[in-house]
Amino acid sequence: MRSINDLFQRPAVRAALAAFHERRETILSQIIAIQQIPAPTFEEARRAAFIEERFQALGLADVSRDALNNVYGKLAGASPGRPPVVISAHLDTVFPIETNLAVRHDGRVVYGPGLGDNSTGVGGLLQVAEMIRERVLPHESDIYFVANVGEEGLGDLCGMRAVVDKFGGEATYIVVEGGLFGKLIHQAVGVRRYHIEVTAPGGHSWGGFGAASAIHVLGHLIVDIDGLSVPTIPKTTYNVGIIQGGTSINTIANSAHLWLDLRSEGPAALEQLVKSTEEILRLRSRKYVLEGHGVEIKMEQVGNRPAGGIDRQSPVVALADAALRAVGREDVDYIVSSTDANVPLSRGYQAVCLGLTHSGNSHRPDEFIDTTHLPAGLGQLMLVALAAAG
Repeated sequence: MRSINDLFQRPAVRAALAAFHERRETILSQIIAIQQIPAPTFEEARRAAFIEERFQALGLADVSRDALNNVYGKLAGASPGRPPVVISAHLDTVFPIETNLAVRHDGRVVYGPGLGDNSTGVGGLLQVAEMIRERVLPHESDIYFVANVGEEGLGDLCGMRAVVDKFGGEATYIVVEGGLFGKLIHQAVGVRRYHIEVTAPGGHSWGGFGAASAIHVLGHLIVDIDGLSVPTIPKTTYNVGIIQGGTSINTIANSAHLWLDLRSEGPAALEQLVKSTEEILRLRSRKYVLEGHGVEIKMEQVGNRPAGGIDRQSPVVALADAALRAVGREDVDYIVSSTDANVPLSRGYQAVCLGLTHSGNSHRPDEFIDTTHLPAGLGQLMLVALAAAG
């Protein structure tokens, strides 16, 4: 791995960093072009095809798309036998296919669903690949650019799991998010997600009064979960994000279900939270069986984003820190989060997640990016990639 300071002093590299500033509007146009292609989780194919075409147009080698719709492209290094550098950004968004994707400009602030998370990140792949190739910036290791699927919602990091399985533990992973400029992630929050389904006899709200209601059972379960005591260090959380069920206002519900999200910075704390939740369901189920209410409760795991991390002094994290400072960021914030980097970090691999600019209102239709720091964010990414690639 090269020194960031050494790279920063090279005229060709400094010219490339300046070019990101000169091309700000062109870069923004490409980000919006990506954002205009709907890409809900599990429906990323159209956006993947667009990125595949762009990789080919940029002259990347070995451009391909796997069965999941992960897209790969390579800039060959001078010493291809060396461990590769993998730069990834997720294609998918949280927004349904029918979402109005119109954008609105307010100076350097641009509003639009999915702009920051993660059209800007995907656009960053294209911009850095183009700049390294255009300026003929040398590197020893192969650099792979990967636009992956399945980061959001119930995708459960399926795309990144395939990427890490493909490249293994010798690779260095740089995960790109559109927002989070000035922040680095080398510690991953663990997440377990569950679908809890309740069935009960149900009946008419008047004539059947007293029969067990699946919705009422869910209510008791939510109150029980809300009564759990969780540590603040490591930060540990629970959330019921969706509840559904019932037939009508005057029907005692015979079925209902919820989606539960459990998180923690600490693997042991997360395991304890899972056990406590399972115990709540066990006790409630036993109560209803003993009372003969005919209630059945089922809990199915639908997501497992693994926790993990590497030291702040690890090579790729140190490079990301130095690169941020080189492009003018004086304060570097280290945060713990759940991203595609969870996968390599949970295995102890060299990995870091970084952001390209400032953003806000993530996962909302009025999501926005502030492009002020976008050139610096792209510069940071390019410096880390080149330094990690030798």
